Amino acid sequence: MSQRISDMAWWGWGAPERAQTLSPEMRGLLHDALGVRANGPARPRLEDLHPPDSRLPAALVERLTGVVGPGHVSHESEARIRHLRGKSTPDLLALRLGDLADTPDAVVWPASHEEILELLRVCSAERIAVVPFGGGTSVVGGLAPGRAGCRGAVALDLGRLNHLLELDEISRLAILEPGLRGPEAEAQLAERGYTLGHFPQSFEFASIGGFAATRSSGQASAGYGRFDECVVALTAATPRGTVELGQAPKSAAGPDLRQLFLGSEGTLGVITSLTAEVRLAPADRRYEGWRVPDFGAGTGVVRRLIQDGPVPTVLRLSDEIETALNLARPETMGAGGGSGCLLIAGWEGSSDQVEAAAQATHRILREAGGDPVDRAGPEWAAGRYAAPYLRDALLDAGALVETLETACFWSRVPDLYEGVRQALARALEGAGTPPVVLCHISHVYRSGASLYFTVACAQAEDPLAQWRQAKAAASDAILAAGGSITHHHGIGTEHRPWYHRQLGDLPLAALRAVKRELDPAGILNPGVLV
Repeated sequence: MSQRISDMAWWGWGAPERAQTLSPEMRGLLHDALGVRANGPARPRLEDLHPPDSRLPAALVERLTGVVGPGHVSHESEARIRHLRGKSTPDLLALRLGDLADTPDAVVWPASHEEILELLRVCSAERIAVVPFGGGTSVVGGLAPGRAGCRGAVALDLGRLNHLLELDEISRLAILEPGLRGPEAEAQLAERGYTLGHFPQSFEFASIGGFAATRSSGQASAGYGRFDECVVALTAATPRGTVELGQAPKSAAGPDLRQLFLGSEGTLGVITSLTAEVRLAPADRRYEGWRVPDFGAGTGVVRRLIQDGPVPTVLRLSDEIETALNLARPETMGAGGGSGCLLIAGWEGSSDQVEAAAQATHRILREAGGDPVDRAGPEWAAGRYAAPYLRDALLDAGALVETLETACFWSRVPDLYEGVRQALARALEGAGTPPVVLCHISHVYRSGASLYFTVACAQAEDPLAQWRQAKAAASDAILAAGGSITHHHGIGTEHRPWYHRQLGDLPLAALRAVKRELDPAGILNPGVLV
């Protein structure tokens, strides 16, 4: 059962009842290994937070209520705070430090495409910024728009648009509304024997619309592909009217304009329904852990599998440090302890398909010097959604923990890996807080891969400035090594300067021209992406 935004922790990640606390042993390790000396900023109490007064005049609130109906517009403090920013470490630190400047002036819950069209028309005429809100799981500042030139801002919560509208079992297509959460979509499809196969770490709380608007990539992407690759049609509401795209799975009828909205992060329009390919739900799932000698050897075997097959459904590789810190438990890693690098492989399908694919993969892993690791695969599968909860507990204890990701071609992986690690280490050592930098290959393609970094260090006196400096250094290193500024987290506001550098002046001008045509008043998530 998915959590609704009202059930999510407004001060951190996920369900409040699953919040973690650190053991005395873990706190001692933070002190000895990272130099953590004091607790971080405390989680505030909701009753102690007083956001700025709503700037929306009563007459405008009445107009919005007239569109969506009584009870579906709120300018109460709690509703506004629950729609304040996303769930990145900077988002949470800003809240803990008392920064409520990005609080929306109201929250609006539409129930249809037509209501969204009318809301956008009203807000465009009144110059009110509109921030589409799905699961609230952005980690790149995607819910903190700029407000220059706007009279106010509303959060457009899509939670009432949460239905599976149609299932075409001949074409194996599902028409889904954007506010449907990942678990809800999977549960409804499973009743008919199907799956989207999309399971990102945010799966329990993120929405279908958010998956599309950010080009989300799930942990089984080696087998199922990225979410944007599964979308064949969509409908979007813009201040200028309705956009409907996608009449066939592939077409030569000019550029594929679906790509304008996939990854647009709510800046060009609000996706109100989408059509996605579905697969038969697998009868069997198997996840295994294998130890390979080192990150270089592991990278080679992962590349061989994705390029030449057999291709597992799940394929990921931790570097030596991530393996040692996360999985160096004797009961998990066996006689070798935490040495080498942990490779996770998973297969889905019929029992016969899974067995055949696993055996074929085993031969290649053994040729590369790999050894099976008992329990590591099932433990990874059981805990794959838990990491953000630990992040919040580490922030409480005074550690700074954050992630970043990128992607590049295989030939550039070594330079990108070393460049980002060194940039993060130099920046944080210069701030007097030497870090631990972990990395894993999270998504793989025939021509390249995504690298996912986790950084941990002691919080400095100003942890926001501390991380921004480190993130800027890492972002510079990503571009210098030929990587993409993001693979699946999106642009938001945090990546925007590097995205513009990566894109170049002429393509950026073309994107801005599209923005002006679809959103002439500039009210859709202003300051995000462009």
